[in-house]
Formats: sequence, structure tokens, C-alpha cells
Amino acid sequence: MTQKPTYILGINAYDHDVSACLLRDGKIAYAIEKERITRRKHATGFFQEVVDYVLDAEGITLRDVDLVVRNCYVLPIEDLELRLIYEDVPEFMDAEEREQARKSPLYLTTAPNVLTLSHHLGHAYSAFAACPFEEGAVMIVDGVGSYATDIKEPGQHTDGVNPLARESESYYTFKGSDLTCIRKVWLEPVRGFLSDEFYFMPGLGAMYSRVSSYIFSDWNKCGEVMGLAPYGTPEAFRPLIEIGPNGDLSFPEWDRSFNKPFDASSDQKWEASPNMQHWRDMAWRIQDDSEKVLIERAKWLRETTGAKNLVIAGGVGLNCVANGRIVREAGFENVWVQPAAGDNGIAIGCAYYGHIAVQKKPREFVIDNAYFGMEYKTAEVKEALAPVEVKLETKAVESSDICADVARLLAQGNIFGWFQGRSEYGPRSLGNRSILADPRSPDMKDTINKRVKHRQSFRPFAPVVLAERSAEIFEGEEESPFMLLAKNVNPEWKDRIPAIVHVDGTARVQTVRENQNPRLYRLLKEFEKLTGVPVLLNTSFNVRGEPIVEAPEDAVACFLSTGLDYLALHDMLISKTKMHGVLTPAKRTYAEIATMVRRGLAVD
Repeated sequence: MTQKPTYILGINAYDHDVSACLLRDGKIAYAIEKERITRRKHATGFFQEVVDYVLDAEGITLRDVDLVVRNCYVLPIEDLELRLIYEDVPEFMDAEEREQARKSPLYLTTAPNVLTLSHHLGHAYSAFAACPFEEGAVMIVDGVGSYATDIKEPGQHTDGVNPLARESESYYTFKGSDLTCIRKVWLEPVRGFLSDEFYFMPGLGAMYSRVSSYIFSDWNKCGEVMGLAPYGTPEAFRPLIEIGPNGDLSFPEWDRSFNKPFDASSDQKWEASPNMQHWRDMAWRIQDDSEKVLIERAKWLRETTGAKNLVIAGGVGLNCVANGRIVREAGFENVWVQPAAGDNGIAIGCAYYGHIAVQKKPREFVIDNAYFGMEYKTAEVKEALAPVEVKLETKAVESSDICADVARLLAQGNIFGWFQGRSEYGPRSLGNRSILADPRSPDMKDTINKRVKHRQSFRPFAPVVLAERSAEIFEGEEESPFMLLAKNVNPEWKDRIPAIVHVDGTARVQTVRENQNPRLYRLLKEFEKLTGVPVLLNTSFNVRGEPIVEAPEDAVACFLSTGLDYLALHDMLISKTKMHGVLTPAKRTYAEIATMVRRGLAVD
């Protein structure tokens, strides 16, 4: 008789990047972010969609789940859901989701197998529980974590701390399944207008988000700040973060010189602003300040613990430029960054807390790839191509050798949507939901930005490279399977692959081995055979402001609404017909008229 698997469900709930992770006997079976399903970036709210997704993918129901562990950094789930009974917070629970919640056994539950975990502990378990090391140190740095008063787990250094202080940085050591907290840095309560306290919180991640809000009118554009930083003038701004003799951080007050915030509600486009150099200089300053703090923290952690291995999570862990410097300068033998280092990764940490801390099971699973979505069937691919309007606009041919065919067309300068296998978990497209192009063309970056991505021209595109050739092309021997390390491009290669070289001579590298992604690896080999270059430009399969595509119909919609030349959908090679050129302007005109009517601007 076959023994029933043990299932643990981890959930990041209610605030940004709602997500779920399902463990089957201690291994990640499926994980998904809500934004991929609802098509709303960094989706908040109730978590019904993500729970349904992972359960349906596994073919089970909630009754089959042995343990549920949840987190929301705002408040413990129990407290937050009680408040939602009488408080209207639409971003956490709109009218439709209130109806979903009323039907869910997880809402307002008191079941003994449903637990709440504190925020940084969730990040810590996401970092060490499935890392490739038996022992090491853990670095968690993000914008804001749990209130000290809400942290109930023992050993989290809350004694004598202001109950309303919040987590900013947490440092741990681990050996096997044992995790020990050695230091926390707290955000003291601050004053603010109504609920904008986060903007003024004195912490590394919070300050980076504050600069993001200032430059882009969005606290969650930290990646764009990092990309803008090399365009700034060094030392044009005074430091935004200062390090004291004991490693304590101070944050000088902003004065009247900080008078050029971007106003997203104005008519002026960001790219045309006369404040551009001011923003570039500010981006340089916060990036430089953050790198200095993170390197000092990492060196302190190595010297204090003697650890040879470092694992990283928390939103600041997505700063691949800082990660690259930590690898090169902090002195650890190995550095591993969890692929979903931000709050989407909390779902993984919650699940593994249940496996290790609650069920007392050993660590056995290593994350060596991030392909945790479901795999869509051939029938679902064909269904996405079946609508009449899609048939009119596309020509689909089943390829007998999709890698060879795509490599040939890429080498001819075509831009591809590449949809294969299980979707990636986390913010990076890692070769299953990617836009791919030839990196040899110096014009390719601008071409993709203009025809496909429609994003700011300063933002770089990343390379994916055969792992065994990486050290020949990029500085350093370490591999980077999750695109979370920035490396210098070796001088002799800069002119050969200009489309992926940033203005500072770096690239955010993804390395790939055959066992990690066989089809992507073979595509690179075929491209190398034709061009001598084992590198492709790899960017996320989406347009600016939208999540990465998840399902075949998302890929088809993105293909038809952008300047992509081809779409590889499993083994189907899809091009656009002449009718596409006729129908696309008609659909655009119809959409514009419909918008005018909705706004009451249509005339008789």
C-alpha cells in the first residue's frame, strides 16, 4: 500500500507579492505568485487563487494538507483578519475577495494545524532550508519586517526592544536543521502623515525604497534605482546612510535640497524631466551607501561566525550589484541567494518552517532551479492558438527541432518569445518565460525597448550563458543560476555582446547547466554552433508594468500586442501573418474609442 505524502502549504498573505508554496514530503512541488494569475503586478489581497493553483496542480484538496503556515509582515494573520471584519482595506480584501474569504476554511480559522510565522524568520527559512550547504551564515535585509511585539518564536532577540520597533536586518547561523539568531537591527517607530511611516523608517531597505519613491513615485522600483545608479556622478550627493564605529547606522535628515520628487500624476513624462541628473546622482548615492553597508555586514558576519558559506534573502537580496561585491569582497567561500529573495519567497520559508521546526523533519531538498509552476499540456497550448482572431493573425508550425530552428532565427536578428516547461518562481525570467535575442547587435537593446518592452532606455538587459563558458566571458568562477549576481564583462567580450553590457561594463548574469534546464541549454549550444557565442540576451516575457506571462494564452496575448517577431510555444513555432498588420491598428482604434466612451468623452 502506497503511503500518503505529507503536504505542507506556505502562504505569503494579504500584502504585496501574495504567493503560495506546496511541499510534498519536504520537496517543493509547486509555487506560484498571485500576480501571475491575476495579471496585476505585486498583487495583494486574499490568497485563494494561489492556494487553488498549487492544490490543483498537485491534484489534491485542502483536506489533504497536513499543515498550513502563513505570514504577513503587516500584522499576524489572526489579528489582521479580525480587523478586516470591521475595517475596509480594499487592497487587502475587496468585495469580490470578501466573498472568496467567507467560503474559505483558512479565513478566520482557529484550526490547530494553521500557524502564523514572523517575517524575518520566514525569510531565514527560505534562505537556509533548501540551500546547498550543510552549515553557514544567513543574512536577511529588507524594507520592514514584523513588530517586535508580534514575534512569538523564541531566540529572536526581542528582549528589551521597543514593542513597536520593526525588523530591518536579521543575522543567523545554521547547522543542519538548527537555526540560531545572532543579531537583529530594529526600525524604531517614527512619525509620519497618516500611514506613510515606512517612507521615513531609519533602515537600509526602507531608505532604498524611500529613494525609489522619490525618483519613480513607487517604493517598489528598487531594481530601476540600481540600474540608474551607474549614470550618476560619484559623490554629487552627501551620504544618505552613515555607518558608526559599532556598525550602527544613521540616516541624516532630508532637507530642502530634496525638492525634486517625481510626480506620477503630472503630465510630464519621467524620461523628459529636467530633474534627470539629480535623480541619477541620488541613485548612485543610495546604491553606493547600500553596498558599503552590506559588505561591512557580510565581513562582520564572516569574522564573527567563522562561516565559509553565506545565504541571503530579503528584498535587499535582489540587489545583484551588491551581491556581486559580497561574493568578491566579503571573504566567504560560497554565497547563495534564494531565487525569490523578496516577499514572494516568504511562502517557501513558511512551508519549510513547518517541515523543519514544526514537524521536526530533516533538510533534504536543494533548490537548484526555480521552475516551480505547473507544466501546461500540449492541448492547452493548442487551445491558446484556437480562437478565430488568433488564427487570423498567426501562423503556427510544429517544429521537429525547436532549438535549432529558434537558434537560426535568433542569429538572423529576430526577437523571440520563449515559452517552455514550468514557469519560474521569483522576479527573474530564467529561460522558461523569456524574451530572447542576439546579444551581438549593438542596437538590440534599443530595438527591444522600442518594439517590445516599452521601458526606460537606461535599464540593461541580462545575458544567459553556458555555465562552462561563463568564466571566459564574465569575471569570476562562481555560477549564477538565478540571475542575482552582477559581474564585470571581460574586456575582450564587451564588443562581441554589446546588447547585454551595462554602462558600467557589468552584466546581471544567468548561468545554465544542462541538468538545470535541458532545453535552454541546448538552445544556447545551437546558437553557439552558428555564431561562436554561447550567450543570449534574456529578459522577462512581459511588457512594462505587467507580470511575467504564466499560461499559454498570456504568451499569445503578449506576442500579438508587441513587436516580437516569433513565439516558441513548446514545439510550436509561431509567426505573424499579414492580417496581423491589418487587425492590430483596428483593435487599437476600437480600444481607444471604448476608453473615450467609458470616460464620457465620446461625441455624437
